Amino acid sequence: MAAADADAAEVERLYELGERLSSANDKSQHAADYEAIISAVKGQSVKAKQLAAQLIPRFFRSFPALATRAMEAMFDLVDMEELATRIQAIRGFPLLAKDAEFVSKIADILGQLLASEENVERDAVHKALMSLIRQDVKSSLQPLFKHVESGSEIREKVICFLKDKVFPVKAELLKPQAQMERYITDLIKKSVLDVTGLEFKLFMDFLRSLSIFGDSAPRESFQELIEIIQAQADLDAQFNVSDNDHIERWTSCMYMALPIFMRGGSSSKFLNYFVKQIVPVFDKIPEEKKLDLLKTIAASSPYATAQDSRQLLPTVVQLLKKYMPGKKVEDINHNYVECLLYTFHHLAHKTPNTTNSLCGYKIVTGQPSDRLGEDFSEHHKDFTERLTGTEETVRAASKRQTQGMADFNKAISSAKTEEEKIKIKSDQQKSTMTMRAYNNILAMAQPLHAKSPLFIGDKKITLSWMEQPKKPAATTAGAKRPQPATNGNTSANKKGRGDGAGRNQLVNRAFEGLSRGGRGIGRGRGRGGRGRGWGYR
Repeated sequence: MAAADADAAEVERLYELGERLSSANDKSQHAADYEAIISAVKGQSVKAKQLAAQLIPRFFRSFPALATRAMEAMFDLVDMEELATRIQAIRGFPLLAKDAEFVSKIADILGQLLASEENVERDAVHKALMSLIRQDVKSSLQPLFKHVESGSEIREKVICFLKDKVFPVKAELLKPQAQMERYITDLIKKSVLDVTGLEFKLFMDFLRSLSIFGDSAPRESFQELIEIIQAQADLDAQFNVSDNDHIERWTSCMYMALPIFMRGGSSSKFLNYFVKQIVPVFDKIPEEKKLDLLKTIAASSPYATAQDSRQLLPTVVQLLKKYMPGKKVEDINHNYVECLLYTFHHLAHKTPNTTNSLCGYKIVTGQPSDRLGEDFSEHHKDFTERLTGTEETVRAASKRQTQGMADFNKAISSAKTEEEKIKIKSDQQKSTMTMRAYNNILAMAQPLHAKSPLFIGDKKITLSWMEQPKKPAATTAGAKRPQPATNGNTSANKKGRGDGAGRNQLVNRAFEGLSRGGRGIGRGRGRGGRGRGWGYR
C-alpha cells in the first residue's frame, strides 16, 4: 500500500512539474523542474517513467544545456522491460531531433529497435523513423545504411525497412532531387560490398528508378551502374571453376546488367572476362551452369561494340565447332547451338569481315582486315559442313518432336489426376520451347551457307526461352501490312532498348532461385570478410 501511495505521489509530482513548465512564459527559469523530470527515469515508478517519456520530449527544446542528459534518459527508457514505457519513449524521439548530431544518434537507436519482436513496438519504430527521416533525410539515412554496410545483426531488418517504407516514397523524401539522389546512391554503393543476391537486386532496382539514372541521363550514369555490378561480379578475381557461387554471381550480374547495356552501358569488361577467364575452363563447368553462361552472352551480344565483337567472335566460332557436328547425328545440344548461333550473328553483324579468316567468307569492306588475298577455303568447307550436319540433325529431331507434340492433348484428356495434367503440361511447354530452338537454329543456319552472308543484327530472331512477340492483328482490306525486318538492318538497334518483356524475364530468371537459399557463405567479401553467398542451392 505504501509503495502504491509513493507511486501515485511521484506521478502527481511529475504532473505538477509539467503543468508549471507549460504555463511558464520563460521556461529557461525552470531548469530545476526539467531536471527533476529527467531524474524520474531513474526512479522505481513505472507510471512515472511513462509520464517522463512524454514530458522530456515536450520541453526538450527549451533546455539546450540539458539536451545530452535528456537524450540519455530517453535512451534508458527504450531499454526498460515495460513495453508501454518503451513505446512512449519511441514515439517521443522525433521531438528530440534538434540538430544533425542528435538525429543521427536517434536514427541509430531506432534502427537497432527494428529487431523488436513486438508488432506494436516495431510499428512505433517505423513511424518514429519515418518522422525523423522527413525532418532530416541525410542525418537519418546515414546511420541506417551504416548498419547495412557494417554487417550488423539487424542489417536485414534495416534493409526490409528501407524497402517497405523509404524507397516507395523516394519522390517525397529526396529533395532537392539530383543532390539527394546522388547522396543515397553513394550510401548504397558502400552498402552493397557484402550483400546477398536478392539484396543486391533490390538496391540496383532502386538505383535504376532514380532520375539521375533515367532515360535522359548521360551515358556516364549508366556506366556508373555497370561498374557497381562489375564490382559485385568479382571481375578482378581469378575465375575458380569449382566455385559455384562465383559462377552464379557472374551470371546473375550479367543478366542484371542487360537493361543497362541496352541503354549504353559497356559490356566490355564482362565479355573480356568471359573470353580470358571462363572459356579456357568451359569444359569443366557443370552443364546447367554452361547454359546459363551461354544465355547471358547471347542476350548481351546485340549490345556488344565492334571491338568487343572482334575479340569474342573467335571464341564463339571455337565453341560452335565443338557443338555443331560435321555430319548428321542422332541429336545435338540445341540450347547451346541456338545461343552460339544467335551470338555469332549479332557479333558478325558488327564486324562482318572478321568472319573471313574464321569461317572462310568473302566479305569485302575495303579494310586490310578483309584478308581477301589469303586462302581460308578449308575453314569455309569445314564450317558449312558443320552447318549442314546441324541442319540435318535438327530437321530429323524436329520431325520427331512434332509427332510427339500431337500426343500431348490426348494425354491431358486421359490424365486421371491433377498432378498428371500438370506434369504433362510442363512436358508440353518444354517441347514447345525445344521446337522454338530448332526453328531458330534452322533460320540462323540457312543464310550462313553463302560466301558473303548477311548476318542477322535485328530482332528477327527471338531466343526460345524469351517471351515470344505477339502476332500482329489481322489487317483489314486495303490497309498497309507491316514491313518485315531485313538482315543487316541496324536502325532497330539505334536506341539500344530491346524488348522490355523479354528483358524483365531474363532478370527474373537470373534471380528466381535466390529466395530459396537465404544468406549462404561464399568467399570473403566486404569489410567484414564474412561473405554472403547469392542464395543458390
